[in-house]
Amino acid sequence: MVSNGWNIWIDTGGTFTDCIGIDPDGVMHKAKVLSSSSLRGSVVKSLKANRYIIEQDWEAPSRFIEGFQLNLLGITHPKCLVTSFDAQNNTLEIDTYLEDLEEAERISFEVISPYEAPILGCRLLTKTAPDEDLPPMSIRLATTKGTNALLENKTAPTMLLINEGFGDLLIIGDQKRQDLFAKNVIKPDLLYNEVCELSCRISANGEILKDFQPGNQDEIITKFLKEPYAAFAVCLMNSYQNQTHEQELRKYLEDLGASFISVSSDLSPVIKILPRAQTTVVNASLSPVLKKYLDSVKSGIGRSSLHVMTSAGGLINADNFEPKDSLLSGPAGGVVGASSIGRNNGFQKVISFDMGGTSTDVARFDHDFDYVFEHKVGHAKLNAPALSIETVAAGGGSICSYDGNKLTVGPDSAGAYPGPACYGAGGPLSLTDINLLLGRLDEANFGIPIALEQSEVKFKQLLENIAETSGENPDRKEILEGFLQIANERMANAIRKVSMRKGYDPSEYALVGFGGAGAQHVCAIADELDINNILIPSHAGLLSAYGLGTSVIEQFAEKQVLENLSELESKLDSYFKSLTEEAKMALQEKEDVRQSQIHVRKELAFMRLKGQDSTIKIDYSENTDLKTAFKEAYKNRYGHWIEGSKIEVESIRAVASTRPSEDEFQLADYTQKNTGPVRTKPIQFHGQTLDTPVYIRNQVATGVRVEGPALILDPYSTIVIEPGWNASVKDDGTLLLSSSTNNELIRKQSQSQSVALELFTNRFTSIAEEMGEMLKRTARSVNVKERMDFSCALLNREGELVVNAPHIPVHLGALGLCIRRLSESISMQQGDVIVTNHPAYGGSHLPDVTVVTPIFSASKQLLGYAASRAHHAEIGGTRPGSMPPSARTLSEEGVVIPPMYLVRAGVPQWDSIRERLTNAIYPTRAIEENMADLQAAVAANHRGAESLRTLAERYGEDTVTSYMAAIKNEAAIKCRQMLKKIPDSTSDSLEYLDDGSTLKAVIKKEGEQLEIDFSGTEKNHPGNLNATPAIVNSVIMYVLRLLIDEPLPLNEGLLDPITIRLPECMLNPKFSEDPADCPAVVGGNTETSQRLVDLLLKPFNELACSQGTMNNVLFGNEQFGYYETIGGGTGAGPGFHGTDAVHHHMTNTAGTDPEILEHRYPVRLEKYAVRKESGGVGEYRGGNGIERELTFLESVSLSVLTQHRVEVPYGLKGGKPGAAGKQWVIRKDGSRLALSSISGEELEAGDRFIIQTPGGGGYGEKANGN
Repeated sequence: MVSNGWNIWIDTGGTFTDCIGIDPDGVMHKAKVLSSSSLRGSVVKSLKANRYIIEQDWEAPSRFIEGFQLNLLGITHPKCLVTSFDAQNNTLEIDTYLEDLEEAERISFEVISPYEAPILGCRLLTKTAPDEDLPPMSIRLATTKGTNALLENKTAPTMLLINEGFGDLLIIGDQKRQDLFAKNVIKPDLLYNEVCELSCRISANGEILKDFQPGNQDEIITKFLKEPYAAFAVCLMNSYQNQTHEQELRKYLEDLGASFISVSSDLSPVIKILPRAQTTVVNASLSPVLKKYLDSVKSGIGRSSLHVMTSAGGLINADNFEPKDSLLSGPAGGVVGASSIGRNNGFQKVISFDMGGTSTDVARFDHDFDYVFEHKVGHAKLNAPALSIETVAAGGGSICSYDGNKLTVGPDSAGAYPGPACYGAGGPLSLTDINLLLGRLDEANFGIPIALEQSEVKFKQLLENIAETSGENPDRKEILEGFLQIANERMANAIRKVSMRKGYDPSEYALVGFGGAGAQHVCAIADELDINNILIPSHAGLLSAYGLGTSVIEQFAEKQVLENLSELESKLDSYFKSLTEEAKMALQEKEDVRQSQIHVRKELAFMRLKGQDSTIKIDYSENTDLKTAFKEAYKNRYGHWIEGSKIEVESIRAVASTRPSEDEFQLADYTQKNTGPVRTKPIQFHGQTLDTPVYIRNQVATGVRVEGPALILDPYSTIVIEPGWNASVKDDGTLLLSSSTNNELIRKQSQSQSVALELFTNRFTSIAEEMGEMLKRTARSVNVKERMDFSCALLNREGELVVNAPHIPVHLGALGLCIRRLSESISMQQGDVIVTNHPAYGGSHLPDVTVVTPIFSASKQLLGYAASRAHHAEIGGTRPGSMPPSARTLSEEGVVIPPMYLVRAGVPQWDSIRERLTNAIYPTRAIEENMADLQAAVAANHRGAESLRTLAERYGEDTVTSYMAAIKNEAAIKCRQMLKKIPDSTSDSLEYLDDGSTLKAVIKKEGEQLEIDFSGTEKNHPGNLNATPAIVNSVIMYVLRLLIDEPLPLNEGLLDPITIRLPECMLNPKFSEDPADCPAVVGGNTETSQRLVDLLLKPFNELACSQGTMNNVLFGNEQFGYYETIGGGTGAGPGFHGTDAVHHHMTNTAGTDPEILEHRYPVRLEKYAVRKESGGVGEYRGGNGIERELTFLESVSLSVLTQHRVEVPYGLKGGKPGAAGKQWVIRKDGSRLALSSISGEELEAGDRFIIQTPGGGGYGEKANGN
């Protein structure tokens, strides 16, 4: 901190800028201004021409706003400036006559300053007039300037420079779609304007394969430099191993006159080109924006120092600041502030709860911060250190509505403008309005004029909508509190994500509530999570700014390692010594920090089992046994340990910082005698309206206990003390809230159907998501942990799907059928866990292994089932990867698991399943991975079962099972509503597989019923394209959900209005006892499922055919095996084009990063691009496929399992078909071999494999000249 000067901490948010200043005498001052650099007030009386009496709470001195522009809110008028301001008499004068002001009694206005918002805040805190210089000060700034520019796409013109063949890398991304059920798949906007591909290349081990040739791209770069603020993002393959080409390219660009150059190996020298390229593009595109902003701030503060908060919660000099580090700076300030408040009050474990207008940020602090080094902001995945912060779209502005069946809160927000209805600008009903109508907010405490009557109008309209739709008169109190509870449970679920889903119990933490709206909700959320202690800081409305004052200046240093621990241990000390010196030197040279002020805060090793992607962070010191520490951490996180596994050190990092400040400042005096309530106010709590005492916060003395219910007013926030809670003031002004009663009765409060349905939908969905997190966290295989090829579900006691956590649509409808088949063939009692992969029992193909746990209540009544289905990348069979293209029988595809016990009456049966997996004709090649993934599925099901039991104990067994039925019924209602809109008809749909096999469906629509008859479909397929009834169910449910096209819990209620006629055929083949006599099915799951979507969507004319294949590619030898699926083009539809290079319909797995692929496998990726002109022509064109070219560096066996290589993806309504896919091999002697749809070949080192995936069909006839 500055001695003899001001210390000022400023958090610039999207709407408000929060400011705290410590003056030279150590006294704290606070201010809040609009981030639009303006202040608001009201004109209340006209004195004479152009002179007015106003109301305002700025605490600004006279003359302060002279020269500011005055705008009347919602009124068009000539431009005018403030010429005089008298703070003592609250009068101002303007230079223009405004007729609107002469007669009006009260008109809201804003005065807009000529400064950036932080400078306005500085001048307000220091009471500095416009014609005076600011006093000496040290400023610490957190800003959303970069975040807002990124999310609003207001970035600078940017060129991406990347290797030849990779220009489309960021278009393809990880090839997953964000919305699993989107007909029109929307990819995020690109942040660059042009791409320049360079013909240079470095290998995975850092060897230069092709030199960079400057001059070849002079013309395109020189032309681009004419753009104002032109920025360049340089990212080349394997530059984490060798920076030579990137640094040569930087020099080349500088010589051409470029000013804004971001180089990936400078910003993040770690493996994975996709997030590194995204990071580099984000940094480049924001560099001109942030530089202009920070230069403007610096020009306004003269020679005062300016430090900026990073996403990691540390400070850095503004001159050395990179935009990539700014995107979570405001939320990070809040986490740092919350941790400081916790420590000051004796809590080393806190969860921060920062609720604002549009979203809520939560984070966990346990003696230290929880860091992540890869995170997402918007759609961009960034390689940059950050605090681990979970954001949920629930805030004061979250829109509250009724969807015809249930209440919803968010995710859409009213925003800063028009804002909630009570702001009086025509905004929608929002959570702020709900709190106001319940009495939980005080109209006089908003700081801006409030229109309560507008909240009433919007709420009355909602009640009328509910009454008209449901035929019942809704209870006002139940609906109001229902909205509140829905929002609270969503926010509580965000806290579960940073705690329970990572293995931490939130009840062991104190909850720190802050932000503009946090203190209104914090008691209810603590009740939901069984948290007994809450801290409300004295700066609750300004805590992110306060956090800046408790932060330290810091620098990170990192090194990519990628070596086995056993070969590395002797070198680690020197590696860390070098890294810590680098971090300390950066503090000395960039921050001008003296050596004596520096300490090394963290030395971190990021470790994993060889072959996995996810790492575990281990604190390192000279005395740490890394192997033992990693083993313990691995078991704690994943629940098991795999003996004999190699441990890899992925990277190491060091954090050096200044020592925490011990400076003190004067706090407000909390010893005044006026500690009683100033009045009472009617507030609704849990169905009752209570006369509630209202307190003024700074009048409540230290040590005084306030019993709930109570309302405590603060200038920047409102604190609601719920019944059953009490509050007392601590020495630093923090309110400590403690739970004084058991709030079980609150949980059983009466609720309307529309409220309870949404609550139980969220509760059941949360359980399924928790299962998914547990499975992902405890599994061993890359296929589950990274590609997320699994689904988890809750089913009712009849074995019908209620909710699931879907990642892969082909699993969706299969689990219900599977459980019903299992219940017919094997006894399932309390303490049992069943496993199967058999297609005759609801399985799909052998790699998809299903684990089922029946869930019994405390009274031993069956509540339902927890089920997990995960793809095991190796389960035996004639070829590695368990997807042999030439298989003709089930036994050739792998180990067949009939229904059997994994656990019986609580006793594990691991030996039995191990014996089956290892003693088959074609046994598994990865038994330990199989066992670990099965153990993970058992753990995931156990979590789901425990959570459902807890729900039944809390709300009653009958209530839980009745809402399982209600959720299923809701899906049935939505399906009938969709069918009702479709004209009655009978349609024959016919599709052919590439080998000529027929898929046929007669689809008869009558009223609210749909019949699908598959008679006429090919008899058993001679190869592996046979499907199962479980797959047919999945496809039908997926297609129905696509046609409904609105959010709803996906379950078997969708099938209630559907009649399925499925005779024995390739979609329902006969299975005998002997797997050698059963048909092969592996392609039925991946390929036939996609072609069934093509078949069933066609008669509805809503979407042309997408690529219709998963493009399965497998290669390997005795040392390794690799499997991937590749995206393609989606079909166009009415009003939208198809999307390029993405997975659609029955799969959605992530692609392997190109650098990871080359690092782990003997292969070089030569090209990864959009396949131009492959989408079907039409009024709306189909999406383009992908082109991928690989050179093998060792001999491998290659298999492809694909479709649409002969049959083209159809267009609709005159649109042309998409291009069929192609694949071929080019031998190292130059000879070329075309591969069929399903094929296998033996390749040598130097051979190349090229695959071009299909494009989507076009929609509508293309007009001439279009």
